[in-house]
Amino acid sequence: MTATVDRPQGGSALRAWALLGALLAGVLVFDGLLTLVLEVLFLPAYLGSTPFPITALVAAVVNVLLVRGMATVSSRPAAMSLPLVAWLLGFLVCSTTGPGGDVLLVDSWTAPLLLAGGLVPAGFALFRRTFLRPRM
Repeated sequence: MTATVDRPQGGSALRAWALLGALLAGVLVFDGLLTLVLEVLFLPAYLGSTPFPITALVAAVVNVLLVRGMATVSSRPAAMSLPLVAWLLGFLVCSTTGPGGDVLLVDSWTAPLLLAGGLVPAGFALFRRTFLRPRM
């Protein structure tokens, strides 16, 4: 006697959703790096003769949105923090010297402001989503 196993009808649809989720996660991680590059390039903006680092505020908002976007893909905190990790690694690369001795992030008060603006609100959103959200 042979037994047959019924395959679930939604098996290929489930694989398609998993592939779409992985693709979305990759796009969100790439967006973290892309926004960092734009934030670093526009960080030395001036309003008249006063430094105007509006990109620190942009980093705060965008990184929170990236964490919330990753929460739609995965509920694991490590996966939700991947755009932040990519953003931080890009920040560290931008703060080192290049082959000609050039540096994208200069030694001024705007670079730590960008670092804090990029990590603190998004880290708080990740902490809140992970630990302070009631379990259902």
